[in-house]
Amino acid sequence: QVQLVESGGGLAQAGGSLRLSCLASGRTFSTAIMGWFRQAPGKEREFVAGLSWNGGRTTYAESVKGRFTISRDNAKNTMYLQMNSLKPEDTALYYCGTDGRGWPPLGFRYWGQGTQVTVSS
Repeated sequence: QVQLVESGGGLAQAGGSLRLSCLASGRTFSTAIMGWFRQAPGKEREFVAGLSWNGGRTTYAESVKGRFTISRDNAKNTMYLQMNSLKPEDTALYYCGTDGRGWPPLGFRYWGQGTQVTVSS
């Protein structure tokens, strides 16, 4: 079993930055595709960013490309999402996932509980 715990969400102003973290425990973390999805109120969960097992390959949704950066530290079993130039439309509950399928990942076998990001205008 794998447990994922997100942190780092909160309130930011438009143009500001936040860094989300996802700490993994349980099964082997270092060989899995990982990534982030988000879900805004009244909308479906959508892909944000994906990361290969060694961090050498990344992919982003068009809406966040150039503003968000995904990374991982396998020694710390932690994945990150650095979010810059935030916009009000980035407001959502952000979920990290691991053991993804497809590229970009269509979903993950394991998900965290989510961390709320709210961007004010």
